[in-house]
Amino acid sequence: MSFLTILSDYSAIAIASLIALSFLAGFIDAVVGGGGLISIPTLLINFPQMALPTLFGTNKIAALAGTSISAIEYSKRVKFNYKLLLAVAACAGLASFLGAKTVSAIDVKTLKPLILIILILIAIYTFIKKDLGAVQTKNLSFNKQLLYGSILGTIVGFYDGFFGPGTGSFFVLGFVVILGFEFIEASAYSKVINCMTNIAALVVFIKQGNYIIELAILMAVFNITGSFIGTRIALKKGNGFVRTLFLVIVSLMIILYGYDVFIAA
Repeated sequence: MSFLTILSDYSAIAIASLIALSFLAGFIDAVVGGGGLISIPTLLINFPQMALPTLFGTNKIAALAGTSISAIEYSKRVKFNYKLLLAVAACAGLASFLGAKTVSAIDVKTLKPLILIILILIAIYTFIKKDLGAVQTKNLSFNKQLLYGSILGTIVGFYDGFFGPGTGSFFVLGFVVILGFEFIEASAYSKVINCMTNIAALVVFIKQGNYIIELAILMAVFNITGSFIGTRIALKKGNGFVRTLFLVIVSLMIILYGYDVFIAA
């Protein structure tokens, strides 16, 4: 499939929606994660014949491009504990690789009810805790941060490898609730770690040939643009803005998963 084939085989509306929603996915993912909630349905709607592994691989390439830009921008403003960051990223990357390996072996539908319950609890907790992520709330020892972060990286990393939508949001919330980070700091860490999970999953998808490079490049260009703008706005607006958008994205995830569980099924 070439760029000319894409333009000839699909309507201008389909291509325009792919471009616009790739930009939106990059913007949202840069702030609170969850860009896959937009980009994956966009691919499903516009390319219904695409096999799921190919869809995931194509989306991962675009997502990695945007997330990398966001991670670079955050790194200019947020001070990382690199020992913690590298340890969590390593666990997440390995788990994501294993998750990508099991894409065809696990029925995602069986996990959606559990994910829906988790999302509802996340939304309630975030709404009730008005000061959640406003300031650093915990002073954990480095060993505890390492342990909790590694567990978080392993669980969310595996999820990202075999499915993915909302991965960034799960990482952000994990760093805020479990490790006590501020929202901005949590977003910064999640972006770097998400780069690692995307790379690990892509090793599998690319080796298997599960990607369409023309679509990936088209999406990546606009994902990068949205990611750059989203990161700048998040850093400028601060934790309050990130918390609000986080609630919006989690609510959207609840609606989408609820539809899949109770209606589409």
